Amino acid sequence: MTKTYDLTNGKPSKLILNFFFPMLITNMLQQVYAIADTAIVGKGLGDNALAAVGNISSLTFLIIGFSMGLGNGFNVLTAQSFGAGDHAKLRRYLGSSIRLCIVIAGLLTALSVIFLKDILILLQTDKVIMSDSLSYGLVIFGGLSTAMLYNMCSGVLRALGDSKTPLIAIIISTIVNIVLDCGFIFLLKTGVWGAAAATVMSQLLSSAVCLYKLHKIEFIRLSRADFAFSLKLDAKLLKNGIPMALMNSITAIGCMTVQYFVNGLGVAYTSAYSACSRFINMFIQPACTAGYTMSSFASQNYGAKKYSRISDGMWVCIIIAGISYLLLGSVMVFAPKFLGSILIDGDEPINIASQYFRICGVAQIAVDFLFIFRSCVQGLGKPFIPMISGIAEMVLRVGVIVLFIGGAGFAATAYAEIAAWTGALLINAGAYFYITRRKLGISRHRLHRKHAAKPVAEIG
Repeated sequence: MTKTYDLTNGKPSKLILNFFFPMLITNMLQQVYAIADTAIVGKGLGDNALAAVGNISSLTFLIIGFSMGLGNGFNVLTAQSFGAGDHAKLRRYLGSSIRLCIVIAGLLTALSVIFLKDILILLQTDKVIMSDSLSYGLVIFGGLSTAMLYNMCSGVLRALGDSKTPLIAIIISTIVNIVLDCGFIFLLKTGVWGAAAATVMSQLLSSAVCLYKLHKIEFIRLSRADFAFSLKLDAKLLKNGIPMALMNSITAIGCMTVQYFVNGLGVAYTSAYSACSRFINMFIQPACTAGYTMSSFASQNYGAKKYSRISDGMWVCIIIAGISYLLLGSVMVFAPKFLGSILIDGDEPINIASQYFRICGVAQIAVDFLFIFRSCVQGLGKPFIPMISGIAEMVLRVGVIVLFIGGAGFAATAYAEIAAWTGALLINAGAYFYITRRKLGISRHRLHRKHAAKPVAEIG
């Protein structure tokens, strides 16, 4: 039987770090090939093509983010079942998850392709980049099922404590993606749709690697009975998955609103914002990865009813996020023009991007800590709280951009991000302390001992 990884026994710091580093490399590689994709487009096809690809980013986050949230919600239940040692229930959850994801993938693909042009018009997409935005978006959303397949397979592996197989998958797909990018754009002269095709093809390859590993795990080999329709089981999965999916989509709507105002400022601002978004996404990956680690750790230990270990894991992940902020936030503050020049050619968009980097770099700690607290709350089976925080993010992001874009200009986009991060952090941190102290009875003096103590109470 292929090895899986139990996060409910052993020293939490060692388990978390062993899980964290392979997953960090995985997520960083994903960002590297996203940046490489952007750099190849920007340097090979020009700033207008870069703006077109960046213009699709917020919409991609809306659609793919919804599917990722759904899968993450489903996998919390998978991880809890694994932690409890209930393999029969785990297989039923997995079979139902696959069935639901197939239906949802079909619906999302159809809707995103049919309404893509209408949405781009609503976003005030400049006519100069409309054609490229459509070309790129149609390929990305046409291949949406490949992204969903990878996210689901890698999510199941992480729920079982395996962060190494997704790393292998991403290493392979990153190399393939960059090679295909260069081949399509520089040799075949395909334009931006070639970059999108390279992304879809590399995602399919990474999915195949994860599927192969899952197939080798004996206790999750599914039978026909595991796919049987069960309204009760589907409702439980959707109850956990839909709020997390909506959280991502609600957040994405706020980002799309920001994109709307940025597009109204001109193509130079759209290019700058695209570059800024790529680097922000890359620099928050250590904390984001620590959050995913915390979700798996909390889910398994909640399923095993080893509640005091959850706070031990939280401290380890908080330290990781703090170190990430000190190292990467300082790069944005002290080397903003260098970052901008990696992806952008013109002086004007580089100067615009530098302003954004400096402001967000100072406040990055808010989003770093947000990932940890939000993921832990999700792992404890409370998806509605992160969803509420997603609504708060959207309201704050939209409110700040509407109020300050006129006076502060492009800097308002950075202020909007900071406001959204801070509001969501306060909600999730408050929920975490309430659940762990009041519901689970974890007090301060138990944080570093009594791992095997009997549970005080279960979450209602």
